[in-house]
Amino acid sequence: MKACVYGARGAEIRDVEKPSPKGTQVLVHVRACGLNRVDLGMARGHAHGAAGGVGTVLGMEWAGEIAEVGPDARGVKVGDRVMGSGSAAFAEYTLADHGRLFPIPPDANMNFEEAATLPVALATMHNAIVTSGALQPGQSVLIQGASSGVGLMGMQIAKLKGARIVIGSSTDATRRGRLKEFGADLAVDSMDPGWVDRVLKATDSEGVDLLVDQISGGVANQNLKATKIKGRIVNVGRLGGTRGDFNFDLHAARRITYIGVTFRSRSIEEIREIFREVRKDIWPAVESRKLQLPIDRVFAFDDIGQAFERMEANQHLGKIVVRF
Repeated sequence: MKACVYGARGAEIRDVEKPSPKGTQVLVHVRACGLNRVDLGMARGHAHGAAGGVGTVLGMEWAGEIAEVGPDARGVKVGDRVMGSGSAAFAEYTLADHGRLFPIPPDANMNFEEAATLPVALATMHNAIVTSGALQPGQSVLIQGASSGVGLMGMQIAKLKGARIVIGSSTDATRRGRLKEFGADLAVDSMDPGWVDRVLKATDSEGVDLLVDQISGGVANQNLKATKIKGRIVNVGRLGGTRGDFNFDLHAARRITYIGVTFRSRSIEEIREIFREVRKDIWPAVESRKLQLPIDRVFAFDDIGQAFERMEANQHLGKIVVRF
């Protein structure tokens, strides 16, 4: 089968052996894939996803049809239209655990390209905002890195769950100007020295109840200042760097709960539970298309290199998709 793999000079398309499902796995005939920021690191061999070395199939998000089911897979059958996340997504066929799938809603008029934008964003942000972040109706939320696909979904989920104020950050003026389309009551530029003051003004000088951070690095101390006493920070991403100055005294003084999350260290049962919680809590909003993401551009799979270039340019809003 055709796949995009980590090669000696970066991402490249090769023919590789088609996998077979075992245990609780299903084999999915992939129709479309969503790109995520971490894919750039994988393509360069810098991220955990390319830890297998040269020849590792890249990608982590897809939509397609189930082609085969493993002997222990439950609740699925051949022909089901599904979307999901996991390793080795950028290929004609990929394996997935039966609990790491979402059904493509049959009555939502949702195509494969649209479905491929959703799994990572839904699972990541529902877990960050609802489960880890414990958002309650009437509280305030700030999403750092809100113009990414995951960030846009985070603002929508926060609004859906009753947030009183939703604030999103983006360093790009054009994208910042569009955040209100996805639930932001206020859009700030995290490169602007005055952004914390704007957040405090919008929250009666208290700060936000919940800050979901996809940036980290240099904004860590500003995040502390922007979060209210006894508020919560959920560290989802490190796009701004994995190291930085941290004011431990300010953290203690504001009694902030600081939570780190990643899928890398989660067991398959923990991941299954995250997918179950999405289905149980917000799935009607997915079926009604109340929760959805814009597609920036769709590329043919043979042009996946151009898709990587588009993401590297960092000028897009929403998701970049490749299709077979």
